[in-house]
Amino acid sequence: MSSHTTPAEPAAAPRAARRRLIRELLLVAGFFAVYKAGRLLSTDRTEEAFRNAGRIWDAERALHLPGEGLLQRLLLHGDALVTTANTYYAGVHFPATALFLIWLYVRRPAHYLWTRRVLAALTAAALALHLAYPLAPPRLLDAAQLIDTAQVYGPSVYRAAPAEDTLANQFAAMPSLHFGWALMLAVGVIAATSSRWRFLWLLHPLLTLIVIVGTANHYWLDAVVAAVLLGAALLLVPKPRANDELDDERDDDAGAAGPDPGATHENDPDGSVRGLPRPRSADAAVGAGQ
Repeated sequence: MSSHTTPAEPAAAPRAARRRLIRELLLVAGFFAVYKAGRLLSTDRTEEAFRNAGRIWDAERALHLPGEGLLQRLLLHGDALVTTANTYYAGVHFPATALFLIWLYVRRPAHYLWTRRVLAALTAAALALHLAYPLAPPRLLDAAQLIDTAQVYGPSVYRAAPAEDTLANQFAAMPSLHFGWALMLAVGVIAATSSRWRFLWLLHPLLTLIVIVGTANHYWLDAVVAAVLLGAALLLVPKPRANDELDDERDDDAGAAGPDPGATHENDPDGSVRGLPRPRSADAAVGAGQ
């Protein structure tokens, strides 16, 4: 006897999809809450953070890296330019990452799981480094002689005095997750799509690098360390296999074309489709016509 669709089956798939979505939202929100709470554990290590800042500044000069002031002077050519950079720093980081993950979840499920795991590994490593190595940003370091552009031109996501900031840890400059997440966004889009224009997404981490350094929120080395940690995460987390990518594409095609009336089901080896009568055999058809 063939297997037929029961009335409860059409509702089962949407319920399962909702459960998966709720689970993912809770997982991401919980991980983010733990990360934010963990960062605040090192807010009172002011002296250590400034000592480390001095070491990073001296190390960059010893490595002959260009001064962060080079990019800041470019941004300060116009109020509109520096305000745009501050707005990009404050308003693009989280929304861009969230939209990227939503798109992957809907259109490229296998790549979504891979990206989520890579971002989780990167963020966990960053949290460990934030706790182990508190670092004041260059905008707070006197030796850098840089302007806190967010405070002067706006908008700002931080309070002027780090000790008064109960919502953010201003001594968590290394590594820069602004840059690390932006770089993973570009890598994820390039891996999940086949457009010849997909490499243009690398402009996002490049622009992010200009913004975080030019606004004096990060040192060059903050971005370098973020890139190294991301590289390690990419090596540790297996990339989706080729058949996973094909499954994503088939899901897109199936959603656009609707169900295939000629498809078979694993429970119906004779070729019948769930919910439809089993096709009659040739002999039965002949007998019916007599």
